Amino acid sequence: MGYYLNSNDCLSQFQNEAAKPFFVDKTCILNEIIPLVEQGGYSLCITRPRRFGKSMIASMIGSYFSRGMDSSVVFDSLKISKNSNYRSHLNQHNLIYVDFSKYDDEYHDYSSYIGTIKDILREDLHAAYPDVYFRKKGTVAEDMKRIHQSTGERFILVFDEWDCVFHKNFFTENDRKSYVSFLANLTKGVGCVSFTYMTGVLPIAKYSQSDTLNNFMEYTMATQPMYNEYFGFTDEEVDDLYERYCRIQKNPAVTREDLRFWYDGYHTAAGTRMYNPRSVVYALTNNHLASYWTGSGQYSEISAYIAGDAGKIEGLKDDVIMMVAGEAVPASIEEYAATAMNLSTKEEVFSAMVVYGFLNYEDGCVRIPNRELMDEFGKTIRKEASYSYVRELEKQSERVLQATLAGNTGVIEEILEFVHHSESPLKAYNDEAELSGSIRLAYISARNRYDIQREDQAGIGYVDYIFYPYNKKEDGIIIELKVDDTAENAIKQIKDKKYALKFRGKLGERPKTNGRILAVGISYRKKDKVHHCKIEVL
Repeated sequence: MGYYLNSNDCLSQFQNEAAKPFFVDKTCILNEIIPLVEQGGYSLCITRPRRFGKSMIASMIGSYFSRGMDSSVVFDSLKISKNSNYRSHLNQHNLIYVDFSKYDDEYHDYSSYIGTIKDILREDLHAAYPDVYFRKKGTVAEDMKRIHQSTGERFILVFDEWDCVFHKNFFTENDRKSYVSFLANLTKGVGCVSFTYMTGVLPIAKYSQSDTLNNFMEYTMATQPMYNEYFGFTDEEVDDLYERYCRIQKNPAVTREDLRFWYDGYHTAAGTRMYNPRSVVYALTNNHLASYWTGSGQYSEISAYIAGDAGKIEGLKDDVIMMVAGEAVPASIEEYAATAMNLSTKEEVFSAMVVYGFLNYEDGCVRIPNRELMDEFGKTIRKEASYSYVRELEKQSERVLQATLAGNTGVIEEILEFVHHSESPLKAYNDEAELSGSIRLAYISARNRYDIQREDQAGIGYVDYIFYPYNKKEDGIIIELKVDDTAENAIKQIKDKKYALKFRGKLGERPKTNGRILAVGISYRKKDKVHHCKIEVL
């Protein structure tokens, strides 16, 4: 047993996770990896945002295959134990497990960082195979080949946080190129390696044909459907966790709907909704809702992406304002390579933010996925001078919400005029889509008290906006929009389509509001750009 070779470090990590009350069994990913190991020669790279369970999966894979331990005590009770090949691969392989994010605080340059990793790897290999001849100045890749030639044995490689070197300022561009070459030498066209599993946040950097890691099959959340169910929590998994929580917690302070409002909102390439797993687990463990994920990793980069010089990128500020208001904005998401650190276009910025998990990408649009991140985006733009318009808008928006609850339609009409005629992200407002955008901006502060859904199916049709109060004692709000029509007809549609049924919930569910249900009809006349509003209690 060595430091990296057949180490029990990964088992210790996985055992700790598996023993926790809100552990979710993702071992079925091994059902898909075992055939790749049996066939040999595959290199797999799965990238996900931070806190989406990547390290847990990496440690689980290492714990299962590595011969340096007996991990049956953990896996015998998990889903993978049902696989007919379960025993034939359990702890039967030489496995090298490296977490590249773990390094001594005395490392101040690439040479000391990667040199130590190489030295330890060679020491492990030499200690495990004392009868094999190794050249004094050999490399890790060379030593592995010599072992394979002498013994016929092969290796599985598991690399966690592969992209660590791209996040540290003291690594130069040349250092990063050398690092990619190091990984390529270990994994590309090497007969002594039966399988490589690599994970991190950034998709693999692509340098040149000579040293690129193009041997890897890459899978990202936004563009590739495979393996998506193993990273993040699905609705069904959160349902199960919530049932556990209710059995464990004597005085539950978190509702099932709270978890959706705060931590849902990510979508895979296959269309599956996913929750941020770290935040869900922390919220249930602490019996408290908070921004657990955003305080733990690369959140400080949000400000760098949308403020300062980055905020001057054409169209970026306007789109960010619309997203903070709750809208999705069209975006062309390109692969964001680890080498692309200087982002100069809106598409590059949004692509990077999707990779880090700050934005969700679906159906050609990006949006802020949930309340957890919405709150953090709001904090950022309130601090930035270039977003002063939003601060003024929020003041006016609070007046709109209070006027809506009080039935004061004159104030609503007045502020809608302000939104349309002030400097705003709205380029034109002569159709219902632009009217809808102005409504989002006018009610921007309401996101702190309501889960605002657009085009939500309700009753026997689709409502333009429906506001579900976080506090069930508050009023629910339904907004229907009309262009070149009347506010009265908007109210009539709300009644005729029975949109209020949405607040009653499904059979057996508690109502989504214990307060009133307000029907708000808003019309806009193109000719003179005049708004009219009507409010009724249903």
